[in-house]
Amino acid sequence: MTRSLHRWFGLIASVLLTVVALSGAALSIFPAAEALTTPAAQHISVAELAARVQAAEPTVEQIRRAPSGRITAYYYEGDQPASAVIDPATGTPAGSADISDLERWLTNLHRSLFLDDTGRFITAGGAAALLALAISGLFVMARRAGGWRFVLKSVRGTGDGRLHAVVSRLALPGLFLSSLTALWMTAAVFGLLPEGAGAPAFPADVSGKTGVALTSVTLLQETPVNDLLSLNFPATGDATDVFTLKIAAGEAYIDQGNGALLAWSDAGWVDRVTRLITMLHTGYGLAWLGLVLGLSALAVPVLGWTGLIVWLKGRRAPRATSAAAGEADTILLVGSESGTTRGFANTLQAALSAQGLRVHVGPMSNFEPARWPKARRVILLAATYGDGAAPASAMGFIERFERRLAKPGLPLAVLGFGDRSFPAFCGFAAEIATIAKDKGWASLIPFDTVDRQSPQDFARWGRLLAETLGLDFELKHQPTAPKTWRLPLISRRDYGASVQATTAILRFALPKISLWQRLTGKGFPRFEAGDLIGIVPQGSDLPRFYSLASGTKDGFLEICVRKQVGGVCSSQLTALKPGDTAAAFVRPNPSFRPARGGKPVILIGAGAGIGPLAGFARRNRARRPMHLYFGTRHPASDALYAEELCYWKKDGRLTSVSTAFSRTASPAYVQDILRKDAERIGKLIAAGGQVLICGSRDMAAAVAAVLADILAAQGFNLALLKATGRYAEDVY
Repeated sequence: MTRSLHRWFGLIASVLLTVVALSGAALSIFPAAEALTTPAAQHISVAELAARVQAAEPTVEQIRRAPSGRITAYYYEGDQPASAVIDPATGTPAGSADISDLERWLTNLHRSLFLDDTGRFITAGGAAALLALAISGLFVMARRAGGWRFVLKSVRGTGDGRLHAVVSRLALPGLFLSSLTALWMTAAVFGLLPEGAGAPAFPADVSGKTGVALTSVTLLQETPVNDLLSLNFPATGDATDVFTLKIAAGEAYIDQGNGALLAWSDAGWVDRVTRLITMLHTGYGLAWLGLVLGLSALAVPVLGWTGLIVWLKGRRAPRATSAAAGEADTILLVGSESGTTRGFANTLQAALSAQGLRVHVGPMSNFEPARWPKARRVILLAATYGDGAAPASAMGFIERFERRLAKPGLPLAVLGFGDRSFPAFCGFAAEIATIAKDKGWASLIPFDTVDRQSPQDFARWGRLLAETLGLDFELKHQPTAPKTWRLPLISRRDYGASVQATTAILRFALPKISLWQRLTGKGFPRFEAGDLIGIVPQGSDLPRFYSLASGTKDGFLEICVRKQVGGVCSSQLTALKPGDTAAAFVRPNPSFRPARGGKPVILIGAGAGIGPLAGFARRNRARRPMHLYFGTRHPASDALYAEELCYWKKDGRLTSVSTAFSRTASPAYVQDILRKDAERIGKLIAAGGQVLICGSRDMAAAVAAVLADILAAQGFNLALLKATGRYAEDVY
């Protein structure tokens, strides 16, 4: 529903909003120009300013101070009214106060489309549509991200859809502020707001005298120029008239004969808020904000165009597009880490739609049975990240699912995707299936799994589903090959040759991309240490993944690779020479990296597993407590990152470095040095520390056993740390 509202508001209002936005962007330049040309402020009183202006222009009728600090005087030249910008240091004119024809034309276009009050109502409608777009866009953004806590994560996708998402994220705060303030200002113009305090009652009794010296008026002496809004002078020759002073705090009448305060009225909250709103919307007084809002306004035509293109592409798409959740008979929800499981969901959706079913596809975060009145079945395709964890797009699903009561007559099927080489193969999906059974959900078909994205496993499961539904279809999934980039090797460091365990630190150059490629998602994606790089070896279509030891901000891509016996990819990588290239792509791995904040981080690794841990240390410029425990074979041949570790410890990026060598006179493994340092590790975990482990599966298992003993003494356990995101593994 939110997405539909967002789309139709945008399509209907796009032309109007483009006109209003572009005129607003042009107008944002004038406050900046005014701020640059306004004479320097003076720390003087209103009395001093008024006396100087009156001395220079005896016929002065009014002095105004704009939010930008510009002071304007209105007076007569002969019998003709005149105005000028005033230099407060002298009280003399410093330039014309007239608004340029261009600014006046743009203002009339922006406020009312040259249609007076009718135009104001139309532009107010545009502002309301823009506000609705901003709010609905925020909800769409959160929904696509998998929840509000992931709303600031990097934008995925390509082409116009990505450009729309990136630009909207940058412009959303400015557009929200512009539309909200515009609606307030329109309401003020048409008297729709509560009445302000207004002016005080005009005094019935005055001294009847004239000619008071301005510098002797107490209130004017006590009021600094920076508080001034306006000062009106009495009409010449009228002894019953008075001075009218407006400041932010209120409005006063002052006797022109003796300077006495005749009446005072405090400013109301409506007046104060309206002045602030006007300043926020126009930028006068906040020129930098005006420019920010102007840049945000320039995003409107871009968003209108990209939104239209995305909508048209959706209209031209095959009829297998997702049905509305409230109209669907089949709900297909996906939990995917890298998007590959979504590809399987698309294949299933197309097959079911071809059989006449109405299929709604969405992320697992959209599990809301109450919103599916026509649903007859629910199918969950759940990928498992790492060793049994939920993918990033399905974080928190288990907790929500456990709180939902089983819906009678709505059977559920769970299909897991994972890697059988991990002990907790499809652990996340299996946990969902177990909870569903315990909560009383009817089973559509038995729980099943797909190993390493096997099309054969998927087709086998599909045949059972077709038989259960009484339909005739075959799931023929064709995996989409990832887009790869040729990365040139720029340097390498070799270790381990003397112990027949060749390991290399390989550093690749990043491909050069344009700003347009970056905005449209067609460039090489951004990455962080701990993310994965998929290398497609020659002679194979199956990529191998390696953990990254660097991030985009480092300016290079680095991995640590150990040559495996019979390993096709590792053999090719370790044979590369500087200048050679490798076909690669990046896959996010958001669950394996230091959490935000300043809590301690315990890094544990062995062999080539030090790669991402070194990357975490390299980026630790905030010097948060970070302790490394590293195991390798021999210090003479396998001291990976030795120079960097020494430097990072010296400059504070690593608090401590503990090493274990297994091929020395006193052999030790990383779990041994953990056991010796149990007391400190226990204290670090009790202080909220996080544990990150990278290396072989056997090493990780041995480390887990030692940490379990250490944690038991602290009243913790591994399951609790994993559930709270404080224990993560990247194992192979």
